[in-house]
Amino acid sequence: MIHIKNTEEIRIMKEGGRRLALILKRLASEVRPGAQTAYLEDLANQLILEAGGFSAFKDYPMGGKIYFPSTLCVSINEEVVHGAALPNRVIKAGDIVDLDIGMEWPINEELRKEYSAPINEYSPHGGFYSDTCVTVPVAKISSAAKKLLKVTKECLEKGISAAQPGAVMNDIARAIESHAHKHGYGVVEDLVGHGLGYYAHEKPDVLHFTVSERSPDNIILEPGMVIAIEPMINLGSWEVKTAKNGYTIITKDGSLSAHFEHSVAITKDGPLILTS
Repeated sequence: MIHIKNTEEIRIMKEGGRRLALILKRLASEVRPGAQTAYLEDLANQLILEAGGFSAFKDYPMGGKIYFPSTLCVSINEEVVHGAALPNRVIKAGDIVDLDIGMEWPINEELRKEYSAPINEYSPHGGFYSDTCVTVPVAKISSAAKKLLKVTKECLEKGISAAQPGAVMNDIARAIESHAHKHGYGVVEDLVGHGLGYYAHEKPDVLHFTVSERSPDNIILEPGMVIAIEPMINLGSWEVKTAKNGYTIITKDGSLSAHFEHSVAITKDGPLILTS
């Protein structure tokens, strides 16, 4: 089931998304050689608490009785997604680091009154979810890594531009896929974006690669849909595998991977970025 959000719900998701974007910006500024992922995790929890929010990822069920161990995803180099901040790791010069974070907001009565916020009846905390990520360079990185980050960010921008009311999911996918393939990069096909708002992850699946025009996944985009567009682009093959911990996804060929994401509302006037 696809949940359509009303104007008031999108308004409050925009405020929560704005706050999450500021949190991500602060976290990204702390990424440097010698930075510890446990420090970034502590900072993420502190900033979410100060914002009046609740972690969307901590203890999230990953299947097989595995629960994600941290609030912040820190995926380094060949890690595509779901690299945990815990246990602690040390970031090195030359790394590329994907910081991925989700938050439910607002979760207290005081903030609800201040912002005239509707209550999300699907969550016991009553807030609405947003999700965003950025891949950042650590000190001096290779020219190949630098280009990968640039092109992946452009893929996100092109995907968002294609997210028009009345368009279909393949329009987003085609915009991303064609740009990545033009540069010889692989677009991960085992992972997709998602709807969000009432839950951290909802329908529909948001594709970054094209499927048959007749596929049930090739839905028409309607005003009120809120989706996370998050292209995962590999320097080499698109293929991925799961690491030994059971949840971190890594490139199958060991090549670098980059990942950028925004939460986006489909409106009658076009796409509205909520996490900026």
